[in-house]
Amino acid sequence: MCRSIKTLRPPAIPEEATEEEIRAAALQFVRKVSGFRAPAAHNQEVFDRAVDEITEATVRLLDGLEIRGAVRTP
Repeated sequence: MCRSIKTLRPPAIPEEATEEEIRAAALQFVRKVSGFRAPAAHNQEVFDRAVDEITEATVRLLDGLEIRGAVRTP
């Protein structure tokens, strides 16, 4: 699907994903799904809102995953 979106959970990356990495992945997803690299002004608000919502959902997903064999830090 989106080849530029990388896996954001350990052990794929050694540390927790940063907010910047999570937001970049959300942006790539929205670009792919919408077909717009940069939306027109009349679509900017809904585009930005989608990126925000996907960023938040990704944070919840990563926070909720249990990686077997990994020590979870609070």
